[in-house]
Amino acid sequence: MCFSTEASFAGGVIIAGIGIATIRKVHKPSQIIFASIPLFFGLQQIAEGFLWLSLQHPEFAALQKPATYVFLVMAEVFWPAMVPLAVLWMEKNKKKRKILWVMLGMGISVSLYFTVCLLALSVKPEIMGYHIEYVDNFPKSIHLVVFGIYLVTSIAPLFISTIKRTYVLGILMFVSCLVTIVFFTQFLTSVWCFFAATMSLVIYWILRDAKRKFRSTPNY
Repeated sequence: MCFSTEASFAGGVIIAGIGIATIRKVHKPSQIIFASIPLFFGLQQIAEGFLWLSLQHPEFAALQKPATYVFLVMAEVFWPAMVPLAVLWMEKNKKKRKILWVMLGMGISVSLYFTVCLLALSVKPEIMGYHIEYVDNFPKSIHLVVFGIYLVTSIAPLFISTIKRTYVLGILMFVSCLVTIVFFTQFLTSVWCFFAATMSLVIYWILRDAKRKFRSTPNY
């Protein structure tokens, strides 16, 4: 949540609560990674809440660096690999799994790229109006390429999957990303993560319905 300290903490707690409820809907081990996405979204927003706190109050300045890197590791390192991995883990269709393996490989490449950048280069968070801008000196020449791969690995697996209704999550993720690019380009990392976090309810809905179907299926 990128709008204020209070919004970040409140939203993070609510989303984390949805995450716990979602994990309780798991009825197959293969669903646990997908089900944990909302919980990690919640923790990510709480981390940005601490960042807001450190930027606005000098007495909390010591929290700035750890909060910044916790948020960015989740946003830039974690998600590009987690989404394709979560979908791959649930997928049973062999042809789809082959495509998802490619997606996972691409996602891991992006994760490694951002890992190197975060370790070797600088990032400075700044409050700009009601948003946080993460000012970095990452290579600009390949920025669009990396971002394009990031989007593909974070969204495309949801359309590739044969799991019921994951495409709904994919549509919402795509639309939220488009809105962010058009209206909040300068604050893309922070704002899109807020919109993505709102997708937690959709993940809960998908697993809730899957569990109901599982329970209603007769065992012979």
